[in-house]
Amino acid sequence: MTTEAMPQREHTQDAALPQGIGRLTPGWIVFFAAMAAVTAIGMYAYFLQVTNGLIVTGMRGLGTMLGATWGLYVAYYVYFIGVSFAGITVAALIRIFRITKLEPVARIGELLTVVSLILGALAIMADLEKPWRAVVNLIQYGRPQSPFFGTFTMVIAGYLFASLIYLYVTSRRDAAILAEQPSRFQKLYRILAAGYEDTPSQRIIDRRATFWLALAIIPLLVIAHSTVGFVFGLQVGRPGWFGALQAPGFVVLAGVSGIGNLIMLAAIVRWATNTRDRITVDAFAWLAKLLLGLLITYLYFTVVEVLTVTYQAGEVERTLSDALLTGTYAWIFWGAIVSLISAAVLLIWQAVTRKWSIGLIFAAGALVNVGAVAKRYLIVVPSQTHAQLLPYPTGSYTPNWIEWAVVLGLFALGALMIGVFMKVFPIVPLEEAE
Repeated sequence: MTTEAMPQREHTQDAALPQGIGRLTPGWIVFFAAMAAVTAIGMYAYFLQVTNGLIVTGMRGLGTMLGATWGLYVAYYVYFIGVSFAGITVAALIRIFRITKLEPVARIGELLTVVSLILGALAIMADLEKPWRAVVNLIQYGRPQSPFFGTFTMVIAGYLFASLIYLYVTSRRDAAILAEQPSRFQKLYRILAAGYEDTPSQRIIDRRATFWLALAIIPLLVIAHSTVGFVFGLQVGRPGWFGALQAPGFVVLAGVSGIGNLIMLAAIVRWATNTRDRITVDAFAWLAKLLLGLLITYLYFTVVEVLTVTYQAGEVERTLSDALLTGTYAWIFWGAIVSLISAAVLLIWQAVTRKWSIGLIFAAGALVNVGAVAKRYLIVVPSQTHAQLLPYPTGSYTPNWIEWAVVLGLFALGALMIGVFMKVFPIVPLEEAE
């Protein structure tokens, strides 16, 4: 065989792989180049921050510096961790209750969880001026009873490890199927398959393993996300944070933003991989119903929260509620409320008419994520600038280009990871015929 014929044969072999694996179209090349460029800008901004310190950001000290020590990075850390909740939760519920209509989106959810957890870990590292010191200090001085300790160990380490194991176990069958077909990724598939044989007995073993993994992961998820809420809710000296609703509110809003992201990613995957016959409207209807239930619950929590801070509130709590409802942060607060209510109206209308539209469900998913980002920001910042118990003047915080570049770079990095996965491995589980 001539050397000129070998690349042609390899291209022909990859062309036979499902879901466009191994094939780069002009659109994919533009996508990868754009995401790589945004990621590079984010890395440059982070380099400036590491070399010059957090002074190059919009964050400043509390009190006399009239600023906020937690800003955009912490808000997006909470957001990314929240997005991770729904992906693996939906995948686990699919395995436990055998929801066949949602099976094609299970791996999308598992991948979304892994990527979101990685981005959340990077976001919290970006918030630390010397992240390597934080890792060392956590090992030397960490207190297991502290919510911060639980955030770094249970959420970032334990939760991520469990999600990776779950993703691997549920992917071995597809790796074994693809390993039988010649392609440039055949050796990789053989390694991932690890001797897996697609037999009835092996499938039974896998079903049992994934069932028990799902049962173990779900309580871990609730505890992990509650721990993130406790980081705020247990700070008795910080009005706006201290309260019993923080932990359940974090869990519910995590489900809202996570399912919204899963809906959007599933719609994009459905279009990019031409799997319209696999990811059906019924799957989106299931996700929309789950999203609607969680969204109504969170709107109820919001009403309770607003009533709590406005009905006979103390002086500092009144200052904070005025900043949220009519003052500095009012446009963010009411923008979030409008986004969440608009999404609820879209979903309720479709549920009542029983006419589900992927486009409208996608719009609802986008709206709830706009609202979730805004609510995360409002959880983190206002209590630092407008809720001082000490006699400090009112502060302010405005994220600058460094912070926005790092955050956008994280989103681009996440898109790159998902895109690379789609070009190496089926993001929609294979059918037996494939």
